[in-house]
Amino acid sequence: MGTVSHLRAPGRHRRIAENGKVSPPRRRPNTESRSREHLTPEEVAKLLVAARRTGRHGARDEALVLMTYRHGLRVSELVALRWSQVELKAGLLHVTRRKNGTPSTHPLQGDELRALRKLDSAGSAYVFTSERGGPMTDSNVRKLIARLGQAAKLGFPVHPHQLRHACGYALVKAGHDTRRIQLWLGHRNIAHTVRYTTLADAPFKEFWRD
Repeated sequence: MGTVSHLRAPGRHRRIAENGKVSPPRRRPNTESRSREHLTPEEVAKLLVAARRTGRHGARDEALVLMTYRHGLRVSELVALRWSQVELKAGLLHVTRRKNGTPSTHPLQGDELRALRKLDSAGSAYVFTSERGGPMTDSNVRKLIARLGQAAKLGFPVHPHQLRHACGYALVKAGHDTRRIQLWLGHRNIAHTVRYTTLADAPFKEFWRD
């Protein structure tokens, strides 16, 4: 019997067998689908509009995007957020950080308070819940943000961590002190905060001016 040759279609990744197992396709680098890892304030505004207008949970989704952006929340921090961390009367949010980050207490702005008051705080201990009433999962949030990015027609794939990066970028661009931004984002190492300064155009404002 002749040997059967296996052909692969042009342009597809070859799956290599190692120890009798087939390795999964290689993950494409982020730079192939987007040129940067943060969103601009204008892009965040488009996401918020899309959240209000898309799907059956506009109030929840708008609050989710707004809180993730303003407080630089990781997905794991967002889905674990409980009403016990929110003081609506005092206008405070007690942020618990993951990855050994530094916890802090943030003021809540008027639009955040209005967005949170639209949510049902009686049915669950968690701020952001699924249709079944339980806390949203990481996967729920990632899929939601991806859909909102498409609805907002941003032109590139969007993931939740871009909102955390957008927070750091916006605070640096507004001229806030790096140490204070470090505390806001909960970074143990200021080197993680300093990288946002490389994204801002402030150091070059006076270049090529008469």
